[in-house]
Amino acid sequence: MAEGTAALGAPAFMRTSSSQQANMDIGNSDPRTSSRTGALNEGSRSSNLGVIALAAGAFGIGVTEFAPMGLLPVIANDLGVTIPSAGLLISAYALGVLIGAPLMTLTTGRVPRRTLLVGLAAIFTLGNLLAAVSDSYGTLLAARLLTSFNHGAFFGVGSIVAASLVAPNRQASAVAAMFMGLTIANVVGVPLATWAGEHLGWRSSFWGISALGIVIMAALRLTLPDMPVPAGGNALAELRVLKRGSVVGALALTVVGSSAMFTVFTYIAPILREVTQASLPFVTAMLVTYGIGLTVGNWLGGKFADRSVDRTLIITLASLSAVLVAFAALMPFGAPVAVLIFLWGVASFALVPPLQVRVMTAAADAPNLASSVNIGAFNLGNALGAALGGGVIALDLGYPAVALAGAATSAIGLVAFLLAARSSEVSAEQQLCRA
Repeated sequence: MAEGTAALGAPAFMRTSSSQQANMDIGNSDPRTSSRTGALNEGSRSSNLGVIALAAGAFGIGVTEFAPMGLLPVIANDLGVTIPSAGLLISAYALGVLIGAPLMTLTTGRVPRRTLLVGLAAIFTLGNLLAAVSDSYGTLLAARLLTSFNHGAFFGVGSIVAASLVAPNRQASAVAAMFMGLTIANVVGVPLATWAGEHLGWRSSFWGISALGIVIMAALRLTLPDMPVPAGGNALAELRVLKRGSVVGALALTVVGSSAMFTVFTYIAPILREVTQASLPFVTAMLVTYGIGLTVGNWLGGKFADRSVDRTLIITLASLSAVLVAFAALMPFGAPVAVLIFLWGVASFALVPPLQVRVMTAAADAPNLASSVNIGAFNLGNALGAALGGGVIALDLGYPAVALAGAATSAIGLVAFLLAARSSEVSAEQQLCRA
């Protein structure tokens, strides 16, 4: 889900003003270039198909990551484990992304891009097939770990490939179009997988995702050009960038923000079923509502982060804490819960654009690795949040306490950010005084 805003942190060369676009359109109107325009249009259609294939991959990964959250009660009952234990299936995936994102990015640098993307889709497909045939908790846990290893590299490499498929003035749009697959996964794919899991058994969801994986592999192979191996980079130099205090701080804030979200979202299905006393259709509707909130929040976060990254982070972290406190208080009541779930989705993903920008800015000379590691940081927060929520449930503190734990995590992130910002201001003032 953090991955979906990579385009917002895109380098300046990927952006083109409307006046530049107009000038290009005027140039293309020359009748002497009609034959060339026809060829370009054909190339554009081919490029669009490649971007659509990448978006389909993002959609599949999004469904794989988030669908189990709506299936926790079904999986737990079928495998004979507790809800907190089933929640570890989500934590395991997140930890796999944390490890796999930098590992796959650094070790596959010499693999042709199309070959790599098809291979990553194959890992995705095999992992979901293993999940579909799992007959024990241990096997399902192993399947989740295997599936997770494609996640970070697919988004990191896929965004670069999407940008390379189109003209410079369309690169940001191409990257955004790819990541739209992740948003659609939350709005459509996850609720559909939840419905299928409830009515046909949770394994049916993984069978469906596996079939989608085969389609994605074929689409990537058929629509992407045969891209050469990229020019070699210095992996050690990129790793050294991650030692900078500013980069570590930005990544830590991503972990905290993600943890606040997933402390509660991991257990959204049992919360709605047991506390709100919601029906299955209501749970499905709330997952759609949350997905719509994520989409709106993603857009708003990018819009306001363009004006001020720091102010956007402060307002969003404070809003997330307030919404989760209200959710804890009003959890038994369906109507306010519906409103709060939408607002919670907005606040959760409004965090992502400014967090992405902070990481990319702090590691400007190694943006590819930093972007992959930030995906890992997001998923580390996923794992920590799921573990925190599971711990609260295991202590029999009640589901409202899970929401309060998420609110407290967001508040801690807000306080830490304000202290760090104040420290930076003091340091800058001292440097000015010395000058």
